[in-house]
Amino acid sequence: MTTALVIGAGPAGLAVAAELRARAITTTVVERGDDVGTAWRAHYDRLHLHTARAFSGLPGMAIPWRRGRYVARASVVEYLEAYAARHGIRPRFGVTAERLDRAGDGWLATTTGGVLAAGHVVVATGLSHTPWIPDWPGREAWPGELLHSSAYRTGAAYRGRRVLVVGVGNSGAEIAVDLVEQGAAEVLLAVRSAPQVVPRTILGAPAQLVGILLRRVPVPVADLAAKPIQAALVGDLTRYGMPAATGGVFSTLRDRGTVPLLDVGLLEELRHGRVTVVANVARFDGRDVVLADGSRRAPDVVIAATGYRCGLEELVGHLGVLQPDGRPVVHGAATTPQAPRLRFLGFTAPVSGALREIGIDARAIAAAISHGEP
Repeated sequence: MTTALVIGAGPAGLAVAAELRARAITTTVVERGDDVGTAWRAHYDRLHLHTARAFSGLPGMAIPWRRGRYVARASVVEYLEAYAARHGIRPRFGVTAERLDRAGDGWLATTTGGVLAAGHVVVATGLSHTPWIPDWPGREAWPGELLHSSAYRTGAAYRGRRVLVVGVGNSGAEIAVDLVEQGAAEVLLAVRSAPQVVPRTILGAPAQLVGILLRRVPVPVADLAAKPIQAALVGDLTRYGMPAATGGVFSTLRDRGTVPLLDVGLLEELRHGRVTVVANVARFDGRDVVLADGSRRAPDVVIAATGYRCGLEELVGHLGVLQPDGRPVVHGAATTPQAPRLRFLGFTAPVSGALREIGIDARAIAAAISHGEP
């Protein structure tokens, strides 16, 4: 009998579990949190899907149209709960997978709930597993409030305060907008390298649709197609203090793994001077934050939108399946010769939409397992 263990009960874990169950494969799902969609439950209140509802449903269940084009965080959580119930997925909550080891043709998983055996394993813990803050010199002695963006909920908590947001990815940009809207006294945005900015909608259509259409196009061609869109709808951001972006949308994703910044209000705040771009943080010195250009600022709060680590080293680091940055060397249905029947899902951020690609990869994984592929 074919058996599978799925680690993680977020969108990726639920999608592959549903596909495996549809093929009558005995599947166990373990989740370190107390419910499905742990990461989505912890995100900031303002968050909406940056991809369109029509392209974001998981296999076998569309997101209801009443949730709107860009679904709110709370509605995503409700959808994941309904999805698990629809497909009869009952994860073992509060169970952390600690280590995977080969056992004949299959696997043994050491977990906080005991040792589990399975013929196939799908790791679906995702990119946003372990919050990461740079080890800035002097940060421990800094008297202000320092938090990672994963701990941020609403700008209402920072009304009337001076806030420095570090990082201009999608989270950092949206948090900066939220802080302005909720009445922060000053919002600074520290930028290390310029993002590739694209509008969320293009002539009324989701920008994601462009990503889908260009998904299989050679990267240089896709970059050329995106450039006039950026020029017309985004323009030159250097006049607002943003460093000039190099490369293109698709080459930046390929070469650095950096997804484009989908504008949900940052450009408007920059144009009106309500968000001020500053240099990246170099260190903390007494009450000041010293920036890379030598200037100093004295914010009340620093929010580090500095990303996450996959946190897979203890689980699979000994198997030779990780890149230097901690991401898996394979993804989707693919496996490695040294770790057959071990697959990874939800560790990419494609311009065509992560949830859409999760669905495609989940089907491919389930098909490979049902066909007995190593």
